[in-house]
Amino acid sequence: MTSARPSEQDIDSSTPHPARIYDCLLGGDHHFPADRAVADRLPAVARLGARANRAFMRRATAWVAGTGIDQFLDIGSGIPTEPNLHRVAQGVDPRCRVVYADYDPMVLRYAEELLAGTPEGRTEFVRADVREPAAILERARAVLDLDRPVALSLIALLHFVPDSDDPYGLVRALLDALAPGSCLVLSHLTMDLFTPEEDRTADYRSSGIDLRPRTHAEVSRFFDGLDLVPPGLVTGWHRDARPPADAESEGARTAWSGVGFLR
Repeated sequence: MTSARPSEQDIDSSTPHPARIYDCLLGGDHHFPADRAVADRLPAVARLGARANRAFMRRATAWVAGTGIDQFLDIGSGIPTEPNLHRVAQGVDPRCRVVYADYDPMVLRYAEELLAGTPEGRTEFVRADVREPAAILERARAVLDLDRPVALSLIALLHFVPDSDDPYGLVRALLDALAPGSCLVLSHLTMDLFTPEEDRTADYRSSGIDLRPRTHAEVSRFFDGLDLVPPGLVTGWHRDARPPADAESEGARTAWSGVGFLR
């Protein structure tokens, strides 16, 4: 299912890309000077936010796998950063099956790192854009049984989808193809808790990257018709008796996050 490995010509190193900027914010080394230039202009809270977001992914994935869901569709997977989603899910249940989807050829270059799953489970990668839900679902069916519950993971992705591309319709098209008992795991950039002076999204836009932070009410719409898991749509989502340190960090304030189940 994995596409052919991209050549150097397939990757535009002169233009910054969200996945590579995110890699830079996380302290990775799979990025180029153009990506680092954008990352270096962002405030320190952006790095804290990237780390808090990864921590949310780990917590939510482990919790969902613990409920018995053993299939995951992670769209906008990004450049591999340990532990990857399949490591977390298969650490709870080695039989978990995971399909990653991303359109950046740089991500595809490192897809092999996303495919080293457990012998009992399976991991696959497809090169596809979230704006192509039908194509993603068609290719995911080779690995996932969509008649059984699936966890749809949209982590730090939808703020790169402008309103003109109908992000709500895209999410609904994906959810409508999933069985009852499936769930949506989502985090989304927000400026709700920051002053206008702290809003640095212009640093992305000036580099040609469309960025659309959304309010709590706007992010809540992605969960329409779903049953939100307590504590609901919050910053620093967790199910622990005591909040993890990152859940109360300044970085956690950069995103709304939540988990919701299909009835």
